[in-house]
Amino acid sequence: MKQAIGIAVYPALVESARRGTVRTALRTTLKTTIGTTLRTTLRTTIGALAASALLSACGGGAATTENPITQAPDPGNSVYTGPAPGDDGVFQFQQEFWSKARTSERCGACHNESVAQVPMFVRNDDVNLAYDAALTVVDINQPSQSHLVTKVGGGHNCWVDDPNVCAEIMTTWIENWLGGNVAAGGRQIVLQPPAPVDPGASKNFPEDPSAFRALIHEPILAEYCAACHSSESPNAQAPFIADPNVETAYAAAKSKINLDTPANSRLVIRLRNEFHNCWNVGCAQSAQIMEDAIAAFSDGITPTTVDPALVTSKALRLVDGTIASGGNRYEEAQIALYEFKTGSGTVAYDTSGVDPAIDLNLTPDVTWFGGWGITLSGGKAQGSTTASAKLFDILQESGEFSIEAWVIPANVTQEEARIVSYSAGETARNFTLQQTLYDYDFKLRTNETSLNGDPALSTPSADEVLQASLQHVVATYDPVNGRSIYVNGDLVTNTDPVPGGTLVDWQDTFAFVLGNEASGTYPWLGTLRMVAVHRRALTEEQIVQNFDVGVGEKFFMLFDISEIIQAAEQSSFILFEVQQFDSWAYLFDKPHFTTLDGSTPEDIPLEGLRIGMNGQEVRIGQTYATMTANLSASEFGELGQPLSIQGAVLGLEKGPEADEFFLTFDRLADASYDRPEDPVAVITPTDLDAQSRIGLRSFDEIGASYAAITGVDPTAPEVYLTFQELRQSLPAVEDINTFLSSHQVAIAQLAIQYCDAMVESNPTAMFPGFDFDGADEFATNRDAFVNPLIDRVMGTGLDSQPARAEVYAELASHQSGGGARPDNLIDRLRAGGSDTRAIAKGVCAAMLGSAVTLVQ
Repeated sequence: MKQAIGIAVYPALVESARRGTVRTALRTTLKTTIGTTLRTTLRTTIGALAASALLSACGGGAATTENPITQAPDPGNSVYTGPAPGDDGVFQFQQEFWSKARTSERCGACHNESVAQVPMFVRNDDVNLAYDAALTVVDINQPSQSHLVTKVGGGHNCWVDDPNVCAEIMTTWIENWLGGNVAAGGRQIVLQPPAPVDPGASKNFPEDPSAFRALIHEPILAEYCAACHSSESPNAQAPFIADPNVETAYAAAKSKINLDTPANSRLVIRLRNEFHNCWNVGCAQSAQIMEDAIAAFSDGITPTTVDPALVTSKALRLVDGTIASGGNRYEEAQIALYEFKTGSGTVAYDTSGVDPAIDLNLTPDVTWFGGWGITLSGGKAQGSTTASAKLFDILQESGEFSIEAWVIPANVTQEEARIVSYSAGETARNFTLQQTLYDYDFKLRTNETSLNGDPALSTPSADEVLQASLQHVVATYDPVNGRSIYVNGDLVTNTDPVPGGTLVDWQDTFAFVLGNEASGTYPWLGTLRMVAVHRRALTEEQIVQNFDVGVGEKFFMLFDISEIIQAAEQSSFILFEVQQFDSWAYLFDKPHFTTLDGSTPEDIPLEGLRIGMNGQEVRIGQTYATMTANLSASEFGELGQPLSIQGAVLGLEKGPEADEFFLTFDRLADASYDRPEDPVAVITPTDLDAQSRIGLRSFDEIGASYAAITGVDPTAPEVYLTFQELRQSLPAVEDINTFLSSHQVAIAQLAIQYCDAMVESNPTAMFPGFDFDGADEFATNRDAFVNPLIDRVMGTGLDSQPARAEVYAELASHQSGGGARPDNLIDRLRAGGSDTRAIAKGVCAAMLGSAVTLVQ
């Protein structure tokens, strides 16, 4: 039994066609008018009703009908000369599936009329017969479960090194064929109940790393792997399984060790199957030594058994769930897609299904990020110029496009750091999305911009849109509206100052690159979770649709509670959306109560839901421990009855293929667990070190103080640009212990800029009687400048501040010779030949940049 999220039931005719049970009769009938109507209905139903089979159903679609992305036939295959497609459905099949699968390196070498290997779904003599054959091996309700997909996913004639990539591409072709008329352009998700499995005993990693240190870390990892997999290595590469800090190494190694089957440990496979840096005894013996060490470590661990008193759901692993990733994404115009699902190796595959695939080669400074992604630490992911020309061919023809990415910048101090680029080097590009401090920049070559894509469109610096956190960024271009940048679903740029132009000046010899310039000279530091290129400027509705979907490897996990609530059959579940949050944790989110058989249970009490892993309740992250709810079908929405809007982050232990999860309940229906009181932790407070009573003004406070003292508008170009440039070098926190010499340098530069602006504005109202154009005004009239300046800087006259006389007395006590006035600087500047304005600026900057304006 399975449930399609937001799906209308397909007509019996479609199901029969899928199974191939009515094809012969239907073909005969098609010779009549009635048959023609039936055939048209069949093909129309497959295309049109597939819309309701998508999670999105009707959101975010464009108003216009997209033409298919046509592709030239493979030169090694014959040109099709058979009968024309019988209707739009066959034409859609020909364009989106047949033309791509028929090439000789894919399915065309066997499944055709010449070799006659059935099913002949890519036969060249009649595309209509090929369509009939394809229907027998395609799951219309759930394309990802089609026999074609599972076959290539199992390694059957996959045309790249990773069979999962072939499965992804095959799924995309089938979805594009079946969903060619779907405005929302989304993916279909169907819920299927997992096999009922009781939570079992499980070996868990002990908290104490002593056994790991003695058996694995010191004799093997530290000895043979520390040259790279250590944080202290000059060639440091994650994971730090050989770090000298055994706690760090233990945490990094856990997900690489299989306690149940040591031979399946990633540490063993890397040596035995992938020949990764084997030591002097050879790879086979190195792998055996590693396996024996892990086995000895595992043998010393007593399995954890589930407390029989607990009220538990059935158990399942993350990979037993229904894949939820990408559901409801708008992908109708997608021509390049990188979801980084491979997780290992040196290639990031383009799984858009649009040929040629722009597969990206990863340099050594690029590592895989858990839960789909790559982390760039100075390297790059680059495609060949030949494959990259796909962007030139398609986008120059469309005249518009979008760059979409889920990014995690490593910091906000990078400048001109290339995130996504189609370029040749530092001075020539077709387009680039880059980071400059807190800004995203969009460079684009048109007939209205330079060959380097300048001027760039940037997000407003004052808004600090870019942050070192997970963000969804979309840069769009069309010749009418020009360029736009959206962040997390919101338009964050103003109108493009450059008129919309054409892409006529683009070059087809550039390379598509992630995380750097093609020349390697402008690296971006951070993590990419997903990157896509679309041949259309996405609408705001489509962008929000993709943002709402999120990113990463997600699963719908159905925890069976049918036995507990005494349901008639396996049909009642607590559903979670779960993903591997990063390389170290899982995220459980959006819990729902749901049924898959249409049953309508009502008013079932639930109290105290907790998550268990590997035979025991997780110790931390139990967000739902205080939950109370009545499970009722009358509250069902799209996924069922929502139970909470909160999420829970749980530490990864064995990895997504081995960690076994289950739920426990303090009460569910008539079953209950008498949970003992948690012991109250007694915390003895520790006295902190004495803290300073004075602090620093932060960068914004310093800027505001300077503006108030000098009367200069802080948005004036002469000071605003300087403030933005120096902002990263000014104090960010109030703790005086964080003050650095670089802070003082930046303060002095900003003070000089404000004083220059003040003096050049001729502030006669602020300094009455002082002539800034006088030849030697400071010789006889310095009081007219110094006194008002000290009053403004010190705030003299305020109850909280000293009087001017006290200020002069304090200054005099620190001057050599005991003078009563702060005249040393003025006299030195006069002796050096400085004019009146230059002296005024110097005196102002000395006061403005002093501790008076910095300390609070």
